[in-house]
Amino acid sequence: MSLIKNLNEFSSCGKTLKLTVQFAVDKTNIPGRQLFRKWATAALNKPAEIVIRIVGMQEGEVLNRKFRGKDSATNVLTFVYSDDVPLLGDIVLCAPVIFREAEQQSKDLVAHYAHLTVHGVLHLQGYDHISDKDAVVMESLETKIITRLNYPDPYVIQQ
Repeated sequence: MSLIKNLNEFSSCGKTLKLTVQFAVDKTNIPGRQLFRKWATAALNKPAEIVIRIVGMQEGEVLNRKFRGKDSATNVLTFVYSDDVPLLGDIVLCAPVIFREAEQQSKDLVAHYAHLTVHGVLHLQGYDHISDKDAVVMESLETKIITRLNYPDPYVIQQ
């Protein structure tokens, strides 16, 4: 499927989203449920039931170790339970990692959450960035969606 066709699907599909947002950490500096809904909906190309869970460092480390064999927390983990209709899956966002990355990369924290949410939703739909070719497709979609939401291109280094 061509990238242009993919981009058109994102803007024209009928999307139904059942979203649960779980805060396993203090909500300070974390966007609200409505923003997560807006971002997830913008990235969907089919009906979905998604749980977004915002976790702390300890839970992030445990999950990344258990499911990816890595000994540190990562910014986003995606778990796909069904890629049928409706799409079923979980997205785990690690608040301390996201905060640290936003600071280190001079990014707006809300924009970084938006990007990682879109990134997770694309993973739920089968996109990945393992090969260079796949990364180009996924990052192009992320950029298109994020800039449509009026955030800066997440792959441009901010000065």
